[in-house]
Amino acid sequence: MATARTVKDVSPHEFVKAYAAHLKRSGKMELPEWTDIVKTGVLKELAPYDPDWYYIRAASMARKIYLRGGIGVGAFRRIYGGSKRNGSRPPHFGKSSGSVARHILQQLQEMSIIEMDPRGGRMITSTGRRDLDQVAGRIAVVAS
Repeated sequence: MATARTVKDVSPHEFVKAYAAHLKRSGKMELPEWTDIVKTGVLKELAPYDPDWYYIRAASMARKIYLRGGIGVGAFRRIYGGSKRNGSRPPHFGKSSGSVARHILQQLQEMSIIEMDPRGGRMITSTGRRDLDQVAGRIAVVAS
C-alpha cells in the first residue's frame, strides 16, 4: 500500500509547476490588469517574460507558507529579492515588490488556502493543506 504524499515528499520545482497549473485551471484566482507591465521588484529592469508568472509566484508562496507558517509580506520581499545592480558601483541586495506579494496573499486568502496567523503573518488552512497535498499526490503518482 502506498503512503500518502505531502508537499515535502515531492520535488519543489515539479510541485510549483503543477500547482500553478492547478490555480490557472481552477479559475478562482483572477489576474490583475497590471501583470503584463509590472516589475517584480525595484532591482529588476523589465517585467517577467513568462505570461503565467503570477500563478507560479502564487504557487511558490503557497508552498512556502505550507512549509513554514507565519510568513508575511516583509519576509516574502526578502525571499524573492536579489542582487540590485548599481552600474559602476558595487551591487547590493534589493527587496522584491511588496505590492505583488500582498496582492497574491490576499488572493490566496480569498480562496481560503491561507488565513491570518494571530501571531503575525499568514498560515495555511486545513482546506489549503488538503488542496496542496492532493496536487503533491498526483505528482507522486505520475513520477512512479
